[in-house]
Amino acid sequence: MTQPAMSEARRYQQLRAQLAYLKLNEAADALPRILDAARTERLSLTAALERLLEIEVESTEARKLASRLRFSCLPEPWSISDFDFSAQPGVDEKLIRDLATLRFLDDASNVLFVGPPGVGKTMLSVGLARSAVEAGHRVYFTTAADLAARCHKAALEGRWATCMRFFAGPRLLVIDELGYLPLPGDGASALFQVINQRYLKSSTILSTNVGIADWAGAFGDATVAAAMLDRLLHRATVVGIDGPSYRLRAHQNHADKLRQAVNSRAS
Repeated sequence: MTQPAMSEARRYQQLRAQLAYLKLNEAADALPRILDAARTERLSLTAALERLLEIEVESTEARKLASRLRFSCLPEPWSISDFDFSAQPGVDEKLIRDLATLRFLDDASNVLFVGPPGVGKTMLSVGLARSAVEAGHRVYFTTAADLAARCHKAALEGRWATCMRFFAGPRLLVIDELGYLPLPGDGASALFQVINQRYLKSSTILSTNVGIADWAGAFGDATVAAAMLDRLLHRATVVGIDGPSYRLRAHQNHADKLRQAVNSRAS
């Protein structure tokens, strides 16, 4: 005896249930409109299926990107396109655009931003880091002071190896503000250990207001400073920025606009 044909309504409900069971929730939600589009646009079965799965893929990629961004701890949502190169003539735009291709990640090269406060080192570091996140790489941002404090705490609690594995893990590690605050007694050693763990394996972006020639004096241990520089500079692009404060210029422009608005209302 032949089985009765499954009704279209039942087949539709079963298909939605199967999509949900496979946790293809976006595809399940999109199924009604894709079926409508298939009917009105006379889509082939292959085209309709492709459109349905494309929605699920885009949703999955968006969730993965959001997860990578949360892990990265980037302090601002800056991208390279947000940086005003005309306001900071001390930055080599062509070099930054080349770094933004992320080719330096392929051979575990490093990037060092060196210059006085306010010239855009952090903004450029974050912009490159966000490009890496959007390209699918695991990225983590920290300041030198926070890294040293975290390593110190881990050592006291017997979690040194775990801490080293954490900092060795990301494809790109950004260490910001090196030299802005004095490191604790074991801070320079902890920083060296992190750099050493990542040496020739993954990339590090480091920003500092301390010139490379002054590292020995700034970190209080010439041997550690030399060893750190040896590993950082082996494969590295050094970006020296010597120009007006990008941050102060932005504040000045904002103040000028406010002053002009007040004067226009007064007149």
